[in-house]
Amino acid sequence: MATKKSSSAKKSAAKKSTSKKKSSTRKYSPKAGKSVEREMKAFKKGKLKSGSGRKVTNPKQAIAIGLSEARKSGAKVPKKNSSS
Repeated sequence: MATKKSSSAKKSAAKKSTSKKKSSTRKYSPKAGKSVEREMKAFKKGKLKSGSGRKVTNPKQAIAIGLSEARKSGAKVPKKNSSS
């Protein structure tokens, strides 16, 4: 029975040492959030158009447009991930 207690103690110690530290800073600024919110409202109304003039049909595309506009206006937004 003593071995069960020590093995559970080892497991809890292992969990504590492998935990990742969370960042306390915001990744996106409130200004970026407002920009995305504005674009999502336009998307839901059916008024949002992409750069080529076509109607946006994907919510992810609407978010990308909002973040792009936020970047252009100088809001704090992380860099784009390069897809390969």
